Amino acid sequence: MSLTAGHDGATDMNAVSNATPSDYFALLKPRVMSLVVFTALTGLIIAPGGINPVLGFTALLAIAIGAGASGALNMWYDADIDAVMRRTQKRPIPSGKVTSGEALAFGLVLAAFSVATLGLATNWLAAGLLAFTIFFYAVIYTMWLKRSTPQNIVIGGAAGAFPPMIAYSAVTGTITLDSLILFLIIFVWTPPHFWALALVKQGDYANAGVPMMPNVKGPDHTRLEILVYTIVLAPIGCLPFLLSFGGITYLAVSALGGLTMLWLAAKVFRIREGAMANKQAMRLFGFSILYLFALFATLLGEHLVVRMQVLWS
Repeated sequence: MSLTAGHDGATDMNAVSNATPSDYFALLKPRVMSLVVFTALTGLIIAPGGINPVLGFTALLAIAIGAGASGALNMWYDADIDAVMRRTQKRPIPSGKVTSGEALAFGLVLAAFSVATLGLATNWLAAGLLAFTIFFYAVIYTMWLKRSTPQNIVIGGAAGAFPPMIAYSAVTGTITLDSLILFLIIFVWTPPHFWALALVKQGDYANAGVPMMPNVKGPDHTRLEILVYTIVLAPIGCLPFLLSFGGITYLAVSALGGLTMLWLAAKVFRIREGAMANKQAMRLFGFSILYLFALFATLLGEHLVVRMQVLWS
């Protein structure tokens, strides 16, 4: 497996850039990192036993840095694809702000630092999970799955599903059914979320030669897959209540959100032509972000309320 970025010789590993701190920050994929931190915070708070606030903050910081390292390594390897796709052409490497070699070194240093920090601050199970997550995203997904199979998002989505499990393990030193459910929610959520966007951006992926589902199996098959995954996702989203680590408020939010996801996915499945088809796909994409945020925010809020009640009792 080649470790040469760009694949066409356009990116010079030995070039020197005039990158600013903001350019390096962009390499971390801050929007993705914010979601990682939020879901990890939820895993940290719902884990039984609690954790020292300083260690908890350190764990979240390490997980965030690990996610950023994954993003930097992804941008390093995908520089050739990013240069072709309109939505990624302004990223630091294709825009010439950061060189390929700098991005690679930056990602590797952050990866090693994040794993070592998490292991020393909490435990090595959590650190091992973080190391595996970085490897999975940077190597298994970016270098292999993304360019070889339309199931890239299905399998690769595991990388984005690990953070709450990592944080949970940082507190408990174990992997439990509760943490696995948090993983499962994000894992099953990822395909309908990302394929909704892929329906709209399929031309970009075709130009870049990335075998996304709409380009390989066709838009209609993708719409069916979106509907099937959403049908599976809706009841899975309610599992925290059934397993007693989500309360009645969580049940209401997850049930209402799941039904709305199903309604939007059904509209994507039915409306297949013209500008309205893209509009429905983007509605599903936008709501899916709100849905995941609402699930984890409700879990986080419920557990914080319980902790405050215990503190004041």
